[in-house]
Amino acid sequence: MLIKRWDKLPADMRNDAVRPYYELLRKKVVTLLIKRLFDIVMSIVLLVVLSPVFLIVYLFIKADSKGPVFYRQERVTQYGKRFKIFKFRTMVVNADKNGSLVTINNDSRVTKIGKKLRKYRLDEIPQLLNILTGDMTFVGTRPEVPKYVAYYTDEMKATLLLPAGVTSKASIEYKNEEKILKEAEVSDEVYVERILGEKMRINLVAISVSSFFQDIFCLANTISSVFSVKD
Repeated sequence: MLIKRWDKLPADMRNDAVRPYYELLRKKVVTLLIKRLFDIVMSIVLLVVLSPVFLIVYLFIKADSKGPVFYRQERVTQYGKRFKIFKFRTMVVNADKNGSLVTINNDSRVTKIGKKLRKYRLDEIPQLLNILTGDMTFVGTRPEVPKYVAYYTDEMKATLLLPAGVTSKASIEYKNEEKILKEAEVSDEVYVERILGEKMRINLVAISVSSFFQDIFCLANTISSVFSVKD
């Protein structure tokens, strides 16, 4: 997980707002190497340990609704690279073509088993494959779809210096964002105007104080947050 030379970054990322974050991360080579090693080892271990869960969820999804078990959507990760994120499908087929790209509370497109998977974030488990390939990391800025990345300010682009994450402090604090979006007439606009900017502010702070121990702390908080979910 090494950081590219400044002159090798995408042109739109070589700006004055990104530079301080870039210089900070360049000094954390050892931390980033440990982070990548942790990603590889833990993703392999968890893929093996959770293989029975994959099978059980596979059977439930197949029994619940027609369509593929996995959902793959184009997202943006390190250096603006586009990749296909892996998730267990929690919505009806072609849901992203029949509504907003963000999900609102009690979204009618979500399947019965999908509600349970999303509640406990079990739909995110397949992203272990994205971690193994290097497109994602355990802790980092959640990957957005290209449509929302287009709204990034110069400073927000600093989050693209690192791979996208499965979880982050921002995703924990905004775990109930679906409820906010439910009250909006146009959920896409509300997401961009009220949520995206605040989440990115939290992500930028996280980059500034990033460390391997901060990642472990964030993972622990994520697990605690998942198990504290109420009906």
